[in-house]
Amino acid sequence: MQVGTPTNGPSDLPGPAQTKMENILISLCCVLITVAVFIYVGNKQGLLFILGSALGLALHQASFGFTAAFSNVIKEQRTEKLRAQMLMLIAASTLMLPLFAQGEFMGQNFSGKLTPISTALASGAFLFGVGMQMGGGCASGTLSNLSSGSFRMGITLTGFIVGSLIGTFHVPWWNSLPSLGKFSMLHDWGLGTAILVNITIASSLWLLFIVYEKTQRESPVSINTRHTNAQKGFLTNNWPLIVGALLLAVLNMGTLLVKGKPWGVTSGFALWGGKIFTFLGGDLSGYEYWQSASWSKALAAPVLKHSTSIMNFGLVLGVLWAAKVGGKISISYKASGKMICRLLLGGLLLGYGARLASGCNIGAYFSGIASGSLHGWVWFAIAFFGNVVGYKINKFLFTEA
Repeated sequence: MQVGTPTNGPSDLPGPAQTKMENILISLCCVLITVAVFIYVGNKQGLLFILGSALGLALHQASFGFTAAFSNVIKEQRTEKLRAQMLMLIAASTLMLPLFAQGEFMGQNFSGKLTPISTALASGAFLFGVGMQMGGGCASGTLSNLSSGSFRMGITLTGFIVGSLIGTFHVPWWNSLPSLGKFSMLHDWGLGTAILVNITIASSLWLLFIVYEKTQRESPVSINTRHTNAQKGFLTNNWPLIVGALLLAVLNMGTLLVKGKPWGVTSGFALWGGKIFTFLGGDLSGYEYWQSASWSKALAAPVLKHSTSIMNFGLVLGVLWAAKVGGKISISYKASGKMICRLLLGGLLLGYGARLASGCNIGAYFSGIASGSLHGWVWFAIAFFGNVVGYKINKFLFTEA
């Protein structure tokens, strides 16, 4: 069951002047929050907060859903969102791989997302794919949908955080299982070949999706379509998928230039779970995952000092602002017991799978491929299969949810 809040009648609708004033006030609040971030946690965190907000804006305005991309193929044989992802990956590879090859820029050293092709990666990608369908979202999608009014996604996020924490307890064991090791196309084959391979794979998949959709539908849906309504406004209408794809690539490059690492989301959820666990009296000192210098430092520091977390908070604010000012907030909060179970279980699988694979649809897939790591393409293939399985589980066990 998916029920939203009742809509007001015509006499209760706010007038143009009232709506404009509300939008001015919420925009002012967003500016003040951003200024406060710069003041209290520094310029770097402030810039990452802005980048997170911009990423949220792009995701929301272009309806650039990663879970929706898989769902559209499985349910409706529509591939436009997956084709948009391929364009995003081509653009990101072209922009970011030269930076990784250079190694640094203006004193900022770059570190790519390189993960071993292993049992842990394969298992994590599969579980994450199943969780995408059951939880109704991915890492960025959970935050985006929650911020635009789908309060049910708070259930998924809760499971995501818990699953991430549990995953940190088990990661060392999973990492002890068979692995082929890391494979960097950039380091092993060189810059030109790495870019060419990514472009070739993405382009080949693009053509495959086109051919598949033509066999299932009269004509493929264009990624340059702009969905509009009768109203005018920068935020009122959705942006074409092609705009979202290019913006996400550029903003990931911006994240690399500021942070020294590409965009990620789920390490923030793991940290939030760890902080909640210790706040409630739990002890993480006996777990290998939390003994590294970086995680020990993150646990001890304020959460706003954590670069991934600050970008997550920025993403939430960016989506909230765009949804409110664009008049596209859609409140939904009621859920049946069956739906609660599905969303919670989906969130647990998302969080656990992300820790096993050292990332999600953003960190492992998008940023992995943009780093020239072969594991990103492996993650995509296995996560796709996981989405198919997740869809079938939903269909047979959670039909009414």
